[in-house]
Amino acid sequence: MKKTWLLGLGFFSISLTWALYNAFVPLFLDDYAKSAALIGFMMTIDNYFAIVLQPWIGHRSDKTITRFGRRMPYLLIGMPLGAVFAALIPLHTGFVTLVLFMVLMNLSMSLFRAPTVALMPDITPEHLRTKANGIINLMGGIGSVLAFGLGSKLYGIGSYVPFLFAGIVMLVCMVVLKAVIREPAVYASSGAGGGAASAASASSAVSAEPKRPVRIKDQLDKTTVLILAAIFFWFVAYQGVEALFTLYGTKQLGMSDSEASFSLTFFSLAFLTFALPSGWLGARFGKKPIISLGAAGLFVVFGAVVFVESVLWLRILLIVGGIFWAFININSYPWVVATGSEESIGTRTGIYYFVSSLAAITSPPLLGWLIDAFGYPALFVSASLGMLLALLCLLGVAPERKSAGGGPVDKRPLGVK
Repeated sequence: MKKTWLLGLGFFSISLTWALYNAFVPLFLDDYAKSAALIGFMMTIDNYFAIVLQPWIGHRSDKTITRFGRRMPYLLIGMPLGAVFAALIPLHTGFVTLVLFMVLMNLSMSLFRAPTVALMPDITPEHLRTKANGIINLMGGIGSVLAFGLGSKLYGIGSYVPFLFAGIVMLVCMVVLKAVIREPAVYASSGAGGGAASAASASSAVSAEPKRPVRIKDQLDKTTVLILAAIFFWFVAYQGVEALFTLYGTKQLGMSDSEASFSLTFFSLAFLTFALPSGWLGARFGKKPIISLGAAGLFVVFGAVVFVESVLWLRILLIVGGIFWAFININSYPWVVATGSEESIGTRTGIYYFVSSLAAITSPPLLGWLIDAFGYPALFVSASLGMLLALLCLLGVAPERKSAGGGPVDKRPLGVK
């Protein structure tokens, strides 16, 4: 699992950058747009690129053959570009340049996010993927905690400092990943020297070319569609809260900008603490029951936030919510991958991010419009409803089958409903 911990650096840099983006970019936008709905819409512009690029890039990475591997070329291009444009965002000179840097940064992030995620199942046997996802999300959680904790302090020094810090971290992580990650497949030609031997010794080798063409429509069996629907609804809830929470804290509870962003640290810290236990619980009891518990818990937590006026109780609820979010987020991606074949990992990763990006496009403007119409409490009422709809989708998913050893599995050939 050593490579899994190192791969977690990629998730660390992604989570750090996105957390800073979601915490502080709405504050930049608030200087130019006073409508919560408009701010919510502007926060989704990047996802219009992601919703097209991530499925396509994930699918293309399944078929990419280079001496660097299938996934690594996308990291080597996207991460430096993402670092540069992230650092430029707080240096905007007006509304136009702010939106331009936002779009370019998120376009760059879309180039490598799906391939980075797909590396985990590439280098991890199927029965260890839930635990491995716990590890890499632990690293991502550290990035979020660092963003909300240290980021709020750096923001006090200057609005550009946390974004510059994120860019430097991303470049360092890229160098480390390039140095230590070796993808377990024969990518180069037979004259590459040692490639075949390396692939033969890999613990979970995959072929350079899929045994048969991987088509996106072949992945959409009933189980996968219901899981993806649940993913959509819980990301509508989560993305809306994450994108608009700093506005909720400042406008509804009278918190300062730094206090509101720092409050999200409690959610992220709880997620971080329960990342590994959530992976263990999913492997032990099955992904569906643990995810369902998380969705039911967040339904209650988000509903309860509406009645909270104390910052202390808000942060307590955020801690509980972070635990339940770990139950959901740690187990959902391995569940999506487990319903397909090894050849479709990149494709199914792209589908996963297509759905989450669609939710990211839908959620902030929708919840922002509801805030404009009914006030800021509508943010958490809507988020609670989203979790309820996700839970209803999960009820239609068949229980995971048990393997010979008693552990839950959800593996089936493509096309088997």
